[in-house]
Amino acid sequence: MEISLTKQFNVEKIRKDFPILARTVNNKPLIYFDNSATTQKPKIVIETLNKFFETHNANIHRGIHKLAEESTLLYEEAHKKVSDFINAEFEEVIFTKNTTESLNLLAYSLFNNLKENDEIIVSQMEHHSNFVPWQQLAKSKNFKLNFVKIDKEGNLDLDHLKQLLNKKTKIVSLVHISNVLGTINPVKEIAKIVHENNSLLIVDAAQSVPHMKIDVKDLDVDFLAFSGHKIYGPTGIGVLYGKKHLLKNMAPFLYGGDMIREVTFEYTNFNQLPWKFEAGTPQIAEAVALGSAIDYLNEIGPERIEEYEKYLTNYLYKKLSEQKDVKIYGSKNRSSLISFNISDLHPHDVASILDSEGIAIRAGHMCAMPLVREVLKEPAVCRVSLSFYNTKEEIDKFILALDKVRRTFKK
Repeated sequence: MEISLTKQFNVEKIRKDFPILARTVNNKPLIYFDNSATTQKPKIVIETLNKFFETHNANIHRGIHKLAEESTLLYEEAHKKVSDFINAEFEEVIFTKNTTESLNLLAYSLFNNLKENDEIIVSQMEHHSNFVPWQQLAKSKNFKLNFVKIDKEGNLDLDHLKQLLNKKTKIVSLVHISNVLGTINPVKEIAKIVHENNSLLIVDAAQSVPHMKIDVKDLDVDFLAFSGHKIYGPTGIGVLYGKKHLLKNMAPFLYGGDMIREVTFEYTNFNQLPWKFEAGTPQIAEAVALGSAIDYLNEIGPERIEEYEKYLTNYLYKKLSEQKDVKIYGSKNRSSLISFNISDLHPHDVASILDSEGIAIRAGHMCAMPLVREVLKEPAVCRVSLSFYNTKEEIDKFILALDKVRRTFKK
C-alpha cells in the first residue's frame, strides 16, 4: 500500500505548496500536527486573497461600476464552488463566519418553531459550538435537552438515540466526526432514524469536510455546517447548508444590508436565498479565497486525500499503540486524529516539550469539556491531528520526541 500511495500521492510536491511548512520553530523544522484546530494555507489561497484586494476590491450587490461587478461575480462564483463541492443547490449555501456562527444561526432561527417542553437531542461527544447554543436555548425557552451516550469504544450509541427519540423531539444536532475521539458517526443511517421520527437533523461537519467527500443529498441531512479555515481556506468564513424549503421558512438571524429586498416605514421584505441570511457586507475576499481552496482540493482529489490520510492515521495509531505508557481515546473507526495521554504527565507539559522540538500538537479539553472531563474522566488530553501534507517521517520524529518528554519529566 505504501508504494502505491507514494506513486499516486506526491506529498513532497504538495508540501511545497504550503509556505509555512518551510519555516523552523525553536530552530527545528516545523512539524504541524494541529490540523483539527486549523489547517495551513496553500500559496494559491494566499495569492487569491492578495489579488482580490489588489485588483478587485469593492462591495457586492450594490455598485454599478466595474470593480463592484467583478467582486460580485467572484463572490457568487465562490458560492457556486462550495455548493458544487458538497452537492447542494446554490440557494442552499449560506456564508457565515465559521461553524460556530452557523450553528448559532440555526439555534436562534429555529427556536421560533419550537414550543415549551419540546425536546432537542445532542450527543456526549459534541464540541461546545454544537452544545452550548442548544443548552442555552433549552434553559431560556424551557425545552428539554437530551444527550446520546457513547460506548466504551467511543462510538455513538444508536440504540440510545432511538430510545431518546419521541414525538416531542424536534431537533437532533450531532457531530459528524468527533474532534476529540476521531469517531466517524454514520450520518446517513442517523438521518434515516431521525427522519422516521419526523425530526430535523443538523450536522456539525467541521472535522469531516476536510477529510472526506461530503454529499449532502446522499446523506440527506437537513442542515450541515463547516469552517473555511479547516479546509485550507482563510479564517473568518464558514458555511451553512440547509434544505431550501427549510431555509425559506426560517426567520433571519441578522437584519440589515443585503438581506433586505424592500423597506418602507411600515414593513420589510427579505431578500431571496441565500442572501436572506447574509446581512451586511459579507466576508467577500475570504469567500473568494475559500473558492480557491476548494479548487486546490478538487485538483488533488478528495478520495486520494482520504486514502493517504487514512494510511498516515493507521501508521500513527500503530506507533502510539506500541508505547506502553500511552493511553489512546476513541474507536478504531476514526478520522485523521488521535487523542492520547502519557501516564503521570499533564498534556500541557507534553505539548510544551514537543513544541521545543518544533512539533505543534493540541493539549487541553479541545472545546469539548463535558466529553473530556465527565465522560473520559480526564482534565485534558493531547491530540495529534493530521493532514495530507504530513508525512510518515514526521510521525517517526514525533514518536522519538516523546522519549524526550519522558526524560524531562520522569527523572
